[in-house]
This record gives sequence, structure tokens and C-alpha cells, in this order.
Amino acid sequence: MNDRLIDDEELPLARKSLLPGAGFFSPDSFDAERAERETRDTVTGAERVVIADPDADGLACVALLREAFGTTVLVPAGPHELSDAIDRVADHLEPDARVFVCDLVPDDFHYIAGQFERLSERASMVSWFDHHQWDGEDMEKVRNHARLVVGESDEECSADVALGALDYEFDPRWAELAAVTRDHDLWLREDPRSDDLADFAYWADPEEYVGVIAEHGVDLPTEVEEYLDERRVEKEALIERAVERAEFEESGPWTVGVTYGRCSQNEVCEALREAGADAAVVVKPSGSASIRGSEGFERCHEVAEQVNGGGHPKAAGCKPDIYGDMLDYAHHWTTRGAVTKQVILETFGRLDVE
Repeated sequence: MNDRLIDDEELPLARKSLLPGAGFFSPDSFDAERAERETRDTVTGAERVVIADPDADGLACVALLREAFGTTVLVPAGPHELSDAIDRVADHLEPDARVFVCDLVPDDFHYIAGQFERLSERASMVSWFDHHQWDGEDMEKVRNHARLVVGESDEECSADVALGALDYEFDPRWAELAAVTRDHDLWLREDPRSDDLADFAYWADPEEYVGVIAEHGVDLPTEVEEYLDERRVEKEALIERAVERAEFEESGPWTVGVTYGRCSQNEVCEALREAGADAAVVVKPSGSASIRGSEGFERCHEVAEQVNGGGHPKAAGCKPDIYGDMLDYAHHWTTRGAVTKQVILETFGRLDVE
């Protein structure tokens, strides 16, 4: 494939809004080989390892762990990569090293059972800090092998959980970091600095982000603010396009705003809620979707759980298992996610209504 066809610098904004990023077009086998190599290089010789979601919340946990324990190496993993990440770390972990898992929840313990048992047998101790919605049986199965601390998903972020669970006297600035991280992660939108943290975590290398917040806390340095301002020009344009193509559907007693595009889903969903939606769905070109609720709809995790996902009452994510080959993805892009939209909208209709 000609690199120019997937080069974000070459694509016009109108096309970029409809297509996934260049990383989508890398085969899973290529990504797996790279991840294996990077995990081996990172974990070999390490006394402490943290597997964390590389968003602002997960990376805040990493910063807290390094403050409390010193050198702690990071293996980043998204929710759908959790099983593979645990497996890779178990392969290369030093005997009696300590492991932390932060801001991640298994869709079903069955998918990580063997890998997690192997990890816990090799590690001196495994600690797991999270704030998502957990299945009770899954919690007990994890607790058979590890110390699991799960916070209230509508009150705490994972940084809050780690801050309270670690036996260390943190300086007050770390509580401020957790509070500002929570402001964005729970979509409270009361502190404008939380958007800065979220955007910087999304665009920066994870190690760069952890280093900056460890040194500067929640008040980012001028050069980072200038970088964010520059990147937000395109971000706002992509948000605007996604909002413009949104449609509103009635499903049971709820009005659901649904749209498609590569964009920052939180801001798009906020705009749809302001336009009257009880819930908002952003379908991404990659095939995944973000679901956001409101005071009138706090069941996003119930929707996501029906379509290969999970999350919180007011914020969840999923990726319906409907993509059999590249023709399915081609149809997804050319119809702007028509099938995925329909699959997710149908799940709203299947919710029990009191």
C-alpha cells in the first residue's frame, strides 16, 4: 500500500474525518511482534511493573506508583489488549517482581484466567486498582490471586483509588492531580485543566506525559499549553464535522444522538446532549464506539456489555463483533458506520424499562 493513502499529513480533513488512523492498517501480527519486543525490553530486569491504560487516568496511576516506589516500568494496554498484555508480562517478568494493574477491567475473567494465574504465580505480589463496573464473580476470581481495589465508578477515578490504596504519605499536589483527572474521566467538566490533561495524555508519548505531570502537576508548562493549542485547531474541526452529521433517534423512552467520525468523542457527545439527547453514541472509523449518558440515562455500561464492551453508567465503550473481513470495514467507512449504529441503537431498545 502506498503510504500516502494513509498518511494523516496528506489526507484532507474531510477524508481524515471518515477514515481510521494509519495504525489501523498495520496487521495485528505486526503489532503483536512489536508489543512482544517492547514488553521484553521493558520488563526484563524490572523489580516493579505496571500494566495501565495509557489515558490520563491510567498514567496518573503510573505517576503515583513511581512517587511511592521509585522506578516502576510501564506496559501500556487498552481494554481490549489486557489479556495479551498480561500474557506478555508473565513471559518476561523477573521472579518475585511486583506487578500493578491500573484503570483496566476484564470483559470476562475467562479471557484472562490462565494468563493472570501465571502472572500471579511468578510475581511476588499483584495489586489491581480500578474504578469501572465489575462483575461480582470476576472480582472474586481476581482476588484469589491479587489485591483488588475497585472504587465507586460514579465517584472516583482510578487515580483516586490508587491514591487511597497505596501505603504512602503523598504530598497534597498528588490529591490535586487525582481530583483534576477525575473531573475529566467522570465527565464532570468543572475544572478546565482536566481537558488539558486528557488531551496531552492522548497526544503525548506515555512516558513524556508521566514525566511532565510528575514534575509540574496539573498546571502544565507553557510549551505544553502551546502544543495543545496547536493540536486543537484540527481537533475542533473534526468535532464540528461529527456534530454536523449527527442524527437523533427515539429508542424506548430515550432520545439517542448518534454520529460517526474520527473525533474527540467526549466533546461531540456533550454537544449532542446539549441538543437534547439523553444518550450519545459516536461510532469510530476503526469500528469501535463510545457511549455517553446524562442525568436522564445512566445505563451506558449496560448497552456496551451487549456489544462486546463495558464501562461506567455514564460513559462506556464497545466494538460490535460484526467485522468479518475488509469488505465489512469498507462498507463501514462508505456508509459512515450504518451497521454499527443500528446494532448499538437496537441494544437501547432491549433494555428493561421500569
